[in-house]
Amino acid sequence: MIRVLLADDQALVRGGFRMIIDDQPDMEVVAEAPDGALAVDLALRTQPHVVLMDIRMPNMDGIEATRRLTRQRPSPKVMILTTFDLDEYVYTALAAGASGFLLKDLPPAELPTAIRVLAGGDALLAPGVTRRLIEEFARSRPPAAASQRLAALSDRELEVLRLVAEGKSNTEIAATVFLGESTIKTHIGHLLAKLELRDRVQLAIYAYESRLVHPGHAADRDTRAKGEGGAPPQ
Repeated sequence: MIRVLLADDQALVRGGFRMIIDDQPDMEVVAEAPDGALAVDLALRTQPHVVLMDIRMPNMDGIEATRRLTRQRPSPKVMILTTFDLDEYVYTALAAGASGFLLKDLPPAELPTAIRVLAGGDALLAPGVTRRLIEEFARSRPPAAASQRLAALSDRELEVLRLVAEGKSNTEIAATVFLGESTIKTHIGHLLAKLELRDRVQLAIYAYESRLVHPGHAADRDTRAKGEGGAPPQ
């Protein structure tokens, strides 16, 4: 059973999420919090697998709460709730350890899928919205001194890392490089170990910070695909 904690200062939002989650046979809401401080306290007591975290809340905002939660061992996966407009606070949430992002106006059917992705130990990198967040985050930071660690990666691992940074799923990466999905999972595991990172979000950030992938790179590829009559990556 996937244990979920809801952290949002709007009771209506929490109630809507609870209705969707309670309807799933494999998950349950173990606690609700109207602010970040209570979310951290309740997480310590209820040990959720996934926390749905709003950013702007009283007493303690979602960023500080995320930072404290991801320092716990074991730590829950934190999904940041945001709007479509790029919020400058979301960039800081990436560094705080968030594993994914959801739009508050997403179709209800997508919420359980997103929760399962995080509970399964993965991170949610939706092409488009999350990619734009990561690109903007990377623009505001100086290049990381990462060339030495990048040099330890194989050509295939570098290729997989680039595709992760573009927001592609394991299935999409496998189709792109003509390998099995299990092989892609192995490559990602090696990347996480070699780069000493936690999940796909951190891999994507690292790819941009090290300038392996440049802001706008993925968007340029999408544009070329459209111009060549192909469909952009989904």
